[in-house]
Amino acid sequence: MYIGLQIPSFKYPGGTADIRPKLKEIVTTAEGAGFHSLWVMDHYYQIKGLFGEAYTDPMLEAYTTLGYFAGLTEKARLGVLVTGVIYRNPAVLMKMVNTLDILSGGRAYFGIGAAWYEDEAKGNGIPYPSTSERFEQLEDSLKLAKALWASDETSFAGRHFSAPAITNNPRPLSSPHPHIMIGGTGPNKTLRMVAQYADACNIGDWVGTENMQKSLDTLKEHCETLGRDYETIEKTCLGTVHLSAKDTVDGVIDRIQKLSEMGFTHAIFNMPDVYKITPLEDFAKEIIPAVAGL
Repeated sequence: MYIGLQIPSFKYPGGTADIRPKLKEIVTTAEGAGFHSLWVMDHYYQIKGLFGEAYTDPMLEAYTTLGYFAGLTEKARLGVLVTGVIYRNPAVLMKMVNTLDILSGGRAYFGIGAAWYEDEAKGNGIPYPSTSERFEQLEDSLKLAKALWASDETSFAGRHFSAPAITNNPRPLSSPHPHIMIGGTGPNKTLRMVAQYADACNIGDWVGTENMQKSLDTLKEHCETLGRDYETIEKTCLGTVHLSAKDTVDGVIDRIQKLSEMGFTHAIFNMPDVYKITPLEDFAKEIIPAVAGL
């Protein structure tokens, strides 16, 4: 079982001046602790209520932040969990993902989803189409990624986006391309697209164990329908661990064991007090070694 760290909050005791050095400490400690992956969210507003925060609390742009992580690390995989399809021109997004992959030495994920934070989009003057159109844009972006990564140059025309002459130079270092991850549990569109286009799925544990298992079963059905080997898809899960409050080391290990039994192979956690560093040290000493063989 791989263990990943999501960093969704930048509200640190030292304020804005503390963000850069604190992130450096968090990221380098996490890599040294054996975390397999490092993730940030794709938001311009903070999520209301996350760790008790307001939407006006500090938030950094995702790909710029991962570029910083790339220069601080050598081993951990890097990704956005997950990129909102409405926020960037797809051709520009692909250049950003390629750049991250190259400058990280081939460690990038391409995490993407249909976006959901309507207030954030409207507050920033970003068009927020209907759910059906956002999913059509998502499929356009996935098709473009597949077409681009299959060649040095391609011409693409989708339902909502076209790129008459998009180039793939320099090509990403990941082989055959950066891992495509789709986040979400929608049974008809999201999980079908995972089976058709993606290398990994991400399911939030807040949907509950029953719905998590149901999502994996639905994904398997889509794979059977499309002729895709279900086992070739990496199953990742996102959850929260608060070792300074309600959670214990033994409880976290038990959670991860249950995820493994369901078929997950990559458990990603965020931590409200990660800036204290102690939670990362606890993972290094007690949790990561205990679940490595799952």
